[in-house]
This record gives sequence, structure tokens and C-alpha cells, in this order.
Amino acid sequence: MSIEDSFLKESFYFYENFSRFMATLFTKIINGEIPSYKVAETELFYAFLDINPNAKGHTLCIPKKEVNKIFDLDEETYLGLMQFSRRVALAIEKVIPCERVGMSVIGLEVPHVHVHLIPLHTMDDARFTSKTHLSRDEFETVASKIAKEFI
Repeated sequence: MSIEDSFLKESFYFYENFSRFMATLFTKIINGEIPSYKVAETELFYAFLDINPNAKGHTLCIPKKEVNKIFDLDEETYLGLMQFSRRVALAIEKVIPCERVGMSVIGLEVPHVHVHLIPLHTMDDARFTSKTHLSRDEFETVASKIAKEFI
């Protein structure tokens, strides 16, 4: 095999297996390498405010275990993530006035399972088409209030 062929083969392998070589943005948040507005944490899960929120209080819940697709989670982790997300949603409802907290799992933005919990007033809040802008102080206040209600 030529050097060029070997290089191409290795490059293709790296491209196909990129997530194995690089920690995701969310893993870096969990590890404290990137700051976040944390609202809840357990041994297995982490929740933080979305920095590009659809609505005030828009939160992401993630497993600490780095897995790309939600249905690739083992059943115990999947069920645990849903239970954790429920607890976070109940805390959000106590802090953010809304009709309800909606849940969405899309997963195309970051190759790490994440559940969006979005305080909803209208269907438009769930469409990811318009964003709410919060100051650093507002993010910190909201995160602190949700964290205090997390049981």
C-alpha cells in the first residue's frame, strides 16, 4: 500500500469515527472545560440552560455517558434520562410561568444525546425558529432558581 493510500485510509477511518477521538461539546461542559448555567446534576446526568434558547428557561438534559443517538442508549440510561428530565421539567414549571414544559429530542446539532425542555406559551416556542435573548445575569438567575426547585 502506498503512503498516499495509507493516509487516505487513516483519514477516512478518523472521519468515520470522529466522535471516538473528540469529546463532544457537552462532554466538555460536564468536565468543566466549557462553562454552563447548570440547573441540575446527578451521578449519571447533567442539565443546563440552552445558551440559544427558544424561551426563557429552555434547558438541555444529557447523560454524562457520551452516546450520539437516544435510541442507542442502554435501556437503563434511557429510562434514567427520562426520569431526570421529568424532575428538571417540574422544577422549571415552578420557576417559569408557562402553559407547559415541552420536550423535544432532535440531536442533529451535537452528537451527544440531549433532551430539550422548553417552557411553552405557544407552538412557536417549540419550533426553534425564534430565539429569546437573555443577559448573563438573567441566565444565572434562572439557573439558580431552577436548581433550587430541583428535587
